[in-house]
Amino acid sequence: MSFSDLFDSEFKTRNKGHFSAIVRVATSDGDLSKEEKEFLDKLAVRLEISAAEYEEILENPMKYPINPPYLHSQRLERLFDLARMVYIDHVLGPKQKEVLTKFALALGFTPGNVPFIVDKALSLLMLKVDADTFVYEMTHMNK
Repeated sequence: MSFSDLFDSEFKTRNKGHFSAIVRVATSDGDLSKEEKEFLDKLAVRLEISAAEYEEILENPMKYPINPPYLHSQRLERLFDLARMVYIDHVLGPKQKEVLTKFALALGFTPGNVPFIVDKALSLLMLKVDADTFVYEMTHMNK
C-alpha cells in the first residue's frame, strides 16, 4: 500500500465517522425530516460518501467511531455541521441538544466549556452565520 493510499483510506474513514455522527444527530429524535435528508444528501457528496456507504451508515450509524480532528478550527467546522443538523428543523428538543453536547465532548472540547460552546453554536445558527463566521466567532467567544 502506497503512502497516498494510506492517506486516502484514513481520510475516507474520518469522513465516514463524521458523517455517521451527523446521521446519529439527525435520527436522535426518531425520524428523519425532509430538510435533514436533503442536508445529509449534500453532505454525503461533500464528504465523498458513496451511495452504498450512505445506505450502510443510515442503517447502522454506530458502526463508525467519531475521529476528532487534531486542529481546533477543524473541530469547530465539524461542530458547525453537527449544530446545523440539530438546528435544521428549528425545533430544539432536549434530546437533540443532549446529543450535540455528547458529540462536542467526543470532538475533544473541554467538558467544563461544552455547555457554553453548545449554546454559542446554536445562537450563531439562529443568526444564520456561514461556516467562516461560525469558526471565527467560536474561536473568539471569550475575548
